[in-house]
Amino acid sequence: MSDRTLDLTLHIWRQAKPDRPGERETSGELKPYKVKGVSEHASFLEMLDILNQQLQERDEEPVAFDSDCREGICGTCSLVINGRPHGPNAGTTTCQLHMRYFKAGDEIWIEPWRAGAFPVVRDLCVDRTAFDKIIAAGGFVTANVGSAPDGNAVPVPKVDADRAMDAAACIGCGACVAACPNSSAMLFVAAKLGHLHSLPQGQPERARRTRAMVEAMDAAGFGNCSNHYECEAACPKGISRDYIAMMNRDYAKAMIAARDEKKSSGGGAG
Repeated sequence: MSDRTLDLTLHIWRQAKPDRPGERETSGELKPYKVKGVSEHASFLEMLDILNQQLQERDEEPVAFDSDCREGICGTCSLVINGRPHGPNAGTTTCQLHMRYFKAGDEIWIEPWRAGAFPVVRDLCVDRTAFDKIIAAGGFVTANVGSAPDGNAVPVPKVDADRAMDAAACIGCGACVAACPNSSAMLFVAAKLGHLHSLPQGQPERARRTRAMVEAMDAAGFGNCSNHYECEAACPKGISRDYIAMMNRDYAKAMIAARDEKKSSGGGAG
């Protein structure tokens, strides 16, 4: 039995420059493209490669989209597919979504992440520098620990190690932001904080780190969490919303400690 091939209609957001209007903003709809002969075993990004090859053969402008590892670990592929970040399959990045989940003749709508803090660079590519700024604000440990210690030198309870590893699975793709009706980045920030705060090395700077990263998130223009939990549903690595609760507790403690320190130093409550 031969492999199934698909002919599809793709409705794709096109935008020439960040300061130019996008396709839907100018025409009211997304421009349709026909792509033919796509193997059911191809990934979604390979399907876009095939489309671009067919466009170039017709001397048409290829579609710009982001990709890197194509193994589901880099977080680069950032597409909203039929209204869902990364597509219809739970726990799956765009590059790991395969065309066998679609049918011949399907119409597929493809757009970039929709968030004010993620401006469109071109077509399906968005600028996620805002995430880099949040990490730069405190997503690290500054203590000089010297050379690599023995793995058992600092005992870490298994429950803490498991919590840290679960949080560290975040690949920073931004699907949580794209899925949230408020464009909140709280799941991303909470995962980065949860990773470090579950380990002994992250404790000395816990309060400072929490304040710095939350304030950087707010300064970048992300919205607040209103408990829709679409972030958890869209996350390709299944990061739990429980990390948001942990971050909120840490932030409250950090702000109370900062207020008390200001009072004790004679600065008043203002």
